[in-house]
Amino acid sequence: MTIRFLAVAQAELDEAIDWYEASSPDLGNAFLFEAVGVFHLIAHYPQAWHPMAENICRCRLTRFPYGIIYSEDGDDQLILAVAHLHRAPLYWRDRLGP
Repeated sequence: MTIRFLAVAQAELDEAIDWYEASSPDLGNAFLFEAVGVFHLIAHYPQAWHPMAENICRCRLTRFPYGIIYSEDGDDQLILAVAHLHRAPLYWRDRLGP
């Protein structure tokens, strides 16, 4: 399976990496390393996490307060959001389309 990102989800990932890197040297790399591990898990075990809505799942990062929100899109997994879990929890819902 292939992991694809909505442009806004890629921007969220980049912003989180930049924020953590500005907070402490190498913390941005640690965030990226953990996120990439989650992307691999999602690619290999897309049904492993309990659905949040029809065809929408969230896999939480362990060290950081983020969740990866994704949906199946054919044979791919589409990353809808790299969501900070202490902010508005469902802000990404309008990304699902009509």
